[in-house]
Amino acid sequence: MERIDPRARSDIYGRRINRAPYAWRVRSIPYLTIMFGSLLPVLLIADLMPLFPSLGFLLLLGWRMVRPGLLPLWAGAPLGAFDDLVSGQPFGSAILLWSLAMIVIELIETRFPWRGFWQDWFTAGVIAVGYWLAALLVSGASVTPELLIVALPQALLSVMLYPIIARMVAGLDRFRLARARKID
Repeated sequence: MERIDPRARSDIYGRRINRAPYAWRVRSIPYLTIMFGSLLPVLLIADLMPLFPSLGFLLLLGWRMVRPGLLPLWAGAPLGAFDDLVSGQPFGSAILLWSLAMIVIELIETRFPWRGFWQDWFTAGVIAVGYWLAALLVSGASVTPELLIVALPQALLSVMLYPIIARMVAGLDRFRLARARKID
C-alpha cells in the first residue's frame, strides 16, 4: 500500500500505525485545564467584586458536557476544593456546589442520553446561573437588589461563554488524544 501512495497510512501527525497518545496527557489535561481555569480570574483581575465568572466551573461544565464519561462523578469535590483555596470563597462552598452540579448533570444525562448542542447550552446556562446565585448567597455578602444588578453581567457572561468553552474543550480533547508516541 505504501508503495502506491506513501501518505496512505499517515495523517497530519505522521504515521498512524504503531502510534498512541501519551498516557499522562490523556489523564491530566482535563484536570489541569479546570485548575488553570480556577487560577485565571485570580491572576488576571484583582478587584473588589469579581467581574469574570468562575472559569474553572465553566471548564468543568464544558468537559462534562462535551466528554460525558471522562470525569468521574466524584471529581467535583477535589476540583472544588482547589477552587475554594484560590478563589477566596468560604471553604466548602465550591466543593458542595461543584459536586451538586456533577450530580445534576449525571441525572440529566441519565434522563436524556441523546442531546444536542442547544440542550447542552441550556443545561450549562441554567447550572451556571444557579451556581452564580448559590455562590453569591454562600459568600456571606448581604444580597441586595443593587448587588444582584451589579453582579448580573457575570451571570450573563457565564451563559454566553459556554459555546466558546465547549469549542475550546473539544480542541483540548483532540490534543489530549493525539497520537504522539510509538508503541513498542
